[in-house]
Amino acid sequence: MSCGCRIAQHLKDWDGFGQKEDDRELSSEGLSSIAGGIVALGKFDALHIGHRELVIQASKAGAPFLLSFAGMAEVLGWAPRSPIVAKCDRHRILSSWAPFCGNVPPKEFLIDFASVRHLTPQQFVEKLSKELGVRGVVAGENYRFGYKAAGDASQLVRLCDEYGIQAYIINSVMDKNQDMVNSAISDKKERGQVSSTRVRYALSKGDIGYVSELLGRQHRLILSAEKKDEFVGSRNRLSASKSYLLNLPPKEGLYDNCSLIVGDENQLPCRVLIDSTHIHLESDEKDLSLLNNHHLLGIEFCS
Repeated sequence: MSCGCRIAQHLKDWDGFGQKEDDRELSSEGLSSIAGGIVALGKFDALHIGHRELVIQASKAGAPFLLSFAGMAEVLGWAPRSPIVAKCDRHRILSSWAPFCGNVPPKEFLIDFASVRHLTPQQFVEKLSKELGVRGVVAGENYRFGYKAAGDASQLVRLCDEYGIQAYIINSVMDKNQDMVNSAISDKKERGQVSSTRVRYALSKGDIGYVSELLGRQHRLILSAEKKDEFVGSRNRLSASKSYLLNLPPKEGLYDNCSLIVGDENQLPCRVLIDSTHIHLESDEKDLSLLNNHHLLGIEFCS
């Protein structure tokens, strides 16, 4: 059977079926909490609707996990950049996916990228099978893996067959706005699919409606102050340096339709002004100076 036929058959079979706070688990030798699970493979920076679709498909076959790599940017020498999702907020988002996954919230599992960087495609699948004990994998049709991205989806299916792992390759979730955006994105991996690159692009344009469409939720920005009174507040205005942001904000500008998240999801309508150095919150409904004692605030941008 050809690799293309194998993928088609697997798809047919399938149809029958949290900056310093981080809840994700880092793999340790001799111990794997994902043994027997079904892992979605990818780089899950944005936790967008394409990533959610991978996890939904994984949940149809077993306990769903997201398997990704820690320290990839450092090893590959990529320039530092803010994450789209604050690490401390990832657990909330994954929990919100539970209704799509048979009421089972997916979990994240990290592998140290330096430990697998030089693995061939076969060695990587062997690690999944023999060391981590996974029962199945789910990947997008454009997934690449192994040293220098030598392996593709067809090879993943073939190797998983050899090692007794179920492999499911799913179609990419396509961006409905691709004609408008394609010319502005230079990433060679872009083929019109929903991607973290597109989320970053939408944030850079301040297009909150587009961001929400790609994410399948409202974008939540997290402000963190390590010390008391690092948020400067008056009755109707609260300001903080952008250095306190734990993830990527939209472009500079005024955003009228926002919500301030305090404590256990208590929401307060607010306006947000972002300038070159600070983020300013304004509200007519509450004395914002009372929030000076809170060290962690969330800001949701509504479309």
